[in-house]
Amino acid sequence: MCLSIPARVESIKDDMAFVSVGGVEYKASLQMIDDVQIGDYILLHTGFAIQKISEEDAMETLKLFEEFEALNRQMGDEI
Repeated sequence: MCLSIPARVESIKDDMAFVSVGGVEYKASLQMIDDVQIGDYILLHTGFAIQKISEEDAMETLKLFEEFEALNRQMGDEI
């Protein structure tokens, strides 16, 4: 299974974007998608921006990730 994460584009230089996820910055190649602007949200997969997404979809997905993390912590506490 492959996983991509929503990331906000903070800056762009040539065909590389500098994106942030939860305050952590990553580089993302923009070779696979067009018309990405600062402030856009993208799906980041293994260093590549693979799709633009809406801010609403990004926030919903990040919220789900937080819920999974909380559930994992709770399950760890029960062991």
